[in-house]
Amino acid sequence: MGKDSIEAYDIPERIASYDADMDVMHPLRHEMIDVALRLPSFERDMSLTALDLGAGTGLFTQRLLERFPNARVIAVDGAALMVDVAAERLGDLRERVEFRVGDFQNLDALLDPKEKGHLIISSYALHHLDAAVKSAVVNRCVGFLEPGGWFLNADLVAAPTEELAGRYQQLRVEGILERAAPGDPRFRDAETTHEFLRNLEATEGDQPLALEQDLAILRASGLSHTAVFWHEFREAVTGGIR
Repeated sequence: MGKDSIEAYDIPERIASYDADMDVMHPLRHEMIDVALRLPSFERDMSLTALDLGAGTGLFTQRLLERFPNARVIAVDGAALMVDVAAERLGDLRERVEFRVGDFQNLDALLDPKEKGHLIISSYALHHLDAAVKSAVVNRCVGFLEPGGWFLNADLVAAPTEELAGRYQQLRVEGILERAAPGDPRFRDAETTHEFLRNLEATEGDQPLALEQDLAILRASGLSHTAVFWHEFREAVTGGIR
């Protein structure tokens, strides 16, 4: 994920407000996770192994474990404080999770070459990577998947034109102002909200790709049935099958 991006999330104040802030800035993430988890044709009682890239506070992992009661998850995140919050969120589900703290850009250091799984999930993490690094990470992920396994990414994408990028950001700011708590100094008005988002994206190293680029990386990795399964403005669920 990159040292700067990891450090941006390994701050107590940032972690404490992370989920609340995500619901203000990305309220559709719950729908995106639901779409992703409904896609694989796995039996509910299957003993599947999943890899969560950039597990964060554990929302995606939690939903997966609730949907598949015999699943286990290898949850990777570079921010140790995030892992602590995820472990607390999961409660009894924690028994089916193995946390591995480290940068998923270097999966070889986090996964045994013999480890295999049926599903790879990720949300709001891979957009921190440029195209070359993202391609390398996806290629390594495909090596982890068993035949018939799924790769599913719920993430940010770049607008196809500068004009649309501006309009999407305007719509985003309007939505944040509607959802933000009264008195939040970050979101007093459109100007302060725009400034907060610009600073946040720079600090976290955001560099989302256009949908066409994302799909090209998935296809080049050897995944089949690559597609955009859900898309609204600057957010999308993409993936494919090994």
